[in-house]
Amino acid sequence: MRLTRPMLALTGAAAVLALAGCGSGGDAKAAAVPSAATGSLEHLAAEVKCTPNIQIDADELRQAVCKKSKDADGKFIIATFATDRGQREWINGAKDYGGHFLVGRKWVAVGDTTKTVTVLRKTLGGDIEEGTDHSKMGATHSAH
Repeated sequence: MRLTRPMLALTGAAAVLALAGCGSGGDAKAAAVPSAATGSLEHLAAEVKCTPNIQIDADELRQAVCKKSKDADGKFIIATFATDRGQREWINGAKDYGGHFLVGRKWVAVGDTTKTVTVLRKTLGGDIEEGTDHSKMGATHSAH
């Protein structure tokens, strides 16, 4: 497992650089992100000061809705996973529905806005991934 974590960290760092782009101040923002949090769904929810409303409570996946009225711009989902593979499969499937994903080790937080995951990232760390944007697809389909 010790060999896996450095490889994951390197992959995560490459993803952060790719997502950050070449905009000014990108290095300052990356330096301000804490190490990705770890722990149970309840622990992660407590870190961002929300009470989770559990939707799925299974061995391989636990999922809850959290609501923060100020900091995180409304509702978001927190999910924890038993395996890295299960997490990646869930994220890949969920991205088809859009949204903004904050990804940590065996957990993910999903929000409707970039602001939501950006605020959560200040506490939980992790990498931001984007779901599919279907708003542009509607314009293409209406032209036919």
